[in-house]
This record gives sequence, structure tokens and C-alpha cells, in this order.
Amino acid sequence: MDTVLDGQPHERSNVSLADRAHNIRRHALLMGEVQGQGYIAQALGIADVLAVSYFHALTYRPDDPEWEGRDRFLLSIGHYAIALYAALIEAGVIPEDELTSYGSDDSRLPMSGMAAYTPGMEITGGSLGHGLGIAVGMALGLKRKSSNSFVYNMFSDGELDEGSTWEAAMSAASFGLDNLIGIVDVNGMQADGPSRGVLNFEPLAPKFEAFGWFVQRVDGNDLNALVEAFDAARTHAGACPRIVICDTKMAKGVPFLEARERNHFLRVEADEWRRALADLDEGRLQ
Repeated sequence: MDTVLDGQPHERSNVSLADRAHNIRRHALLMGEVQGQGYIAQALGIADVLAVSYFHALTYRPDDPEWEGRDRFLLSIGHYAIALYAALIEAGVIPEDELTSYGSDDSRLPMSGMAAYTPGMEITGGSLGHGLGIAVGMALGLKRKSSNSFVYNMFSDGELDEGSTWEAAMSAASFGLDNLIGIVDVNGMQADGPSRGVLNFEPLAPKFEAFGWFVQRVDGNDLNALVEAFDAARTHAGACPRIVICDTKMAKGVPFLEARERNHFLRVEADEWRRALADLDEGRLQ
């Protein structure tokens, strides 16, 4: 299944999820080249999750981002904005020619995501640890309106360090929010170093289970596993929130960037952008 528009399959449903993920990575690299730096490794790592989100799981209208019947996709991790822009470009919510304005004055694509600027961006997620709380409130509001829409909230393993995340997790289960699906990007790296070295959150799945969530943990770069997990999250019969813990590889698809020891924020030399695109395309052909 590809994107669902008001209950109808997307007209470009012949495009595979693998192609969608590849295109999302390309869009992100092209935007990164505009500034010469950015949170590129996260965008490359989470591209498969975004492809499954926007071209398999979510219901939305590209030409009407505020349609009331849409599923809400919340990006708690504001600095991942380049990844979400890439997905919104691929989905047709944002025109592709806008990617060259990334991070520039008066652009609708600022380097950190802001809901007031960008179509399809539901929240401003710059202060980490707040997204899941907003998602709980949004899901509760939709429940009270008898809406069938789901709220998806993507957050990072670094946000597991925040007490507000766990307060929201407890609240979601207490309210029985079966219309809330959390997505955790466990890429193992944050600004101060390896995530588990900063504050060890493992074992993670049993923690969410103890908080009353339906939990799945998958390889976040395995499209088939992601499809199965997202389907199971949406159709689970229990009156509880659901979460998909996604183990991803930073800079996935560009080997020389994957190999960098510290890649939370990448500065890439001018000649390396072409190499990154070439490596990405070569890997897609293999």
C-alpha cells in the first residue's frame, strides 16, 4: 500500500518504498549541500522510516496539509527537520524546487523545524523532550472529537534522557490512547557522544511495556520489518498507545559518512557532496 489520500490510494502507487527512501536521502543531501553542513547523518538514517510513514502508513492530502481528517505526524526532534522536509518534498507537500532555499533567509525550510513556516510540519520541535507530551494532548483531543485519525510522534534516543518524555509515556497509557503511535530513532549518537554513554536507557522495550505501551523493536533500515511493525501498531486491538523502536544506522547509504566516528552534526567538504550522491546512487543500483 502506498500513500492514502482521503481513503484512496496515491496515484503514484507504482513507486516502491525503496525508491521513496532513496529519493528522501537524495533530497536531504541536496539540501545539505546548500549549507555545506547539517544533521545529514540522521536524515540518511531515518529515511526508511519516513518512507514507510508517508507512503504506507499515513492518511493525508498533499495539496491540503491542514485537512481535518489527516493523520498527524509530529517531529519532536527539531534538528531532524531536513529529514522531514525531504519526505514532504517526496510526498508532494512541498515543491521540489524549494530545496535550494534550505536554511536561507525567508525560506519555508529553516534549519530547525518551525510549524509556522512549513506546510506539513505539525509542531515546532526545537526544545527536545516535548514532542510526546504534545502528541498525548493532540491524541486526547482527537479522541474527544470522535476522530479516526492517528497521531504519530517521532522522537530520538537522546530525548529518552528527558523526564518529560516518561511523564508523557505514563499519561498516554493512563488515557488509553490507542490512536497514538510513537516512533523512536535509536541511532546511538547524540551531541555529547554515544547515547548510552550519556545516559543508558537500555533495556528500552521492557521500559515502555512497563508503562503500558504495545511495543515493537525493529531494524529501522529494513523496509519490510517497518511495514509489518507499522501495520501491527495501527491494528493492535488493545486500548493502549503503541510504539515502534527503530534501530537505525547514522548516514545509512553513504559509506564514507557512515564510517565517521562522530557524525551527529556533519560538515562536508564541497567536493564530498557529489561523492556522497554518487555513492548513494551506486548503492541503489547494486
